[in-house]
Amino acid sequence: MIIGVPKEIKDNEARVGITPAGAKALHEAGHKVLVETQAGAASGFPDDEYQNAGAEIVGDAGYAWGKADMVVKVKEPIEKEYVYFREGLVLFTYLHLAPLPQLTDKLLDARVIGIAYETVRDRRGMLPLLMPMSEVAGRMSVQVGATYLEKERGGRGILLGGVPGVPPAQVTVLGGGIVGTNAARIALGMGAKVTLIDMNMNRLRELDDLFGGRLYTLASNSYNIANATREADLVIGGVLIPGATAPKLVTRAMVSQMKKGAVIVDVAIDQGGCVETARPTSHSNPSYTVDGVVHYCVTNMPGAVPHTSTLALTNSTFPYVLRLANLGAHEALRQDTGLADGLNTWLGSLTHQGVAESQQRDWRPPASALTETPLVQV
Repeated sequence: MIIGVPKEIKDNEARVGITPAGAKALHEAGHKVLVETQAGAASGFPDDEYQNAGAEIVGDAGYAWGKADMVVKVKEPIEKEYVYFREGLVLFTYLHLAPLPQLTDKLLDARVIGIAYETVRDRRGMLPLLMPMSEVAGRMSVQVGATYLEKERGGRGILLGGVPGVPPAQVTVLGGGIVGTNAARIALGMGAKVTLIDMNMNRLRELDDLFGGRLYTLASNSYNIANATREADLVIGGVLIPGATAPKLVTRAMVSQMKKGAVIVDVAIDQGGCVETARPTSHSNPSYTVDGVVHYCVTNMPGAVPHTSTLALTNSTFPYVLRLANLGAHEALRQDTGLADGLNTWLGSLTHQGVAESQQRDWRPPASALTETPLVQV
């Protein structure tokens, strides 16, 4: 198989889909790897490392896309890349289609086989390709929040951990999954007072045990969310419904009642955000203010630490890349139902229920799509 690795072109996105180590393993397995020049440079992987690993360096994205049977990326394609779509191309990347109907249309119209990192499941039902970036984003959210609490960034001028005689900042974390747990760990480590809200009582019990009672936990409902956000200096949104649009747990009215200079970091923005006033931002223009509350809603937060993020991501994605290359997409998807859960588009059919329900579209289950059965109505 020919695998293409184009350079990411989303704003300040410095990660890369395959490392030189991955390129070497693919080469040794008999596959051809085309890496766009400088694709890995910002992550600390120069072209010569790919060449030494057996990859071919190509001069433009069109060649990497056009000659490849499978393209391996990090972020969802942006409009400039739609021209490269074609029937039968396997695209393996984060897609986050739920809030992106235009991208969904383009993938379906071009009959692309789109496999999304964020919906692939393992045998335990976990999301192994979302987990590493959720760990990075959860930890980064506290760093970012602490920075934007500084007065010069529009914040309240509060040190997250306080000092002796001065109370620490109050941090509210929405969601007790990977993002929320990592955010809570870092915020507690920095000395903040942390409240975590989740709808799963068993998860709250687990977190209470994990953090030895240092973490305040609340059951998720509008009353508790309103009170916790009103008291918070920093709110971190880490809510996830795999493949679907995130629920808007923090309303515009709640934001208006928050402290002036408080900060919201909505990590769920990739899936539309869990804060009603949240809208996607970029690393070059990361924040804005609503009702005196600073919002940071960058859709590719881990791109700011590309070396760490690329290594963490490819540790998880590469076994799937190799399986797809060795078996071909159809057979790999047929043999691995967890990988098939990652299938979002198949030759003109939408194959993920969460995306379909978010966009009110028809869909068919992956197993049925692979055998060309009729559409399922939403």
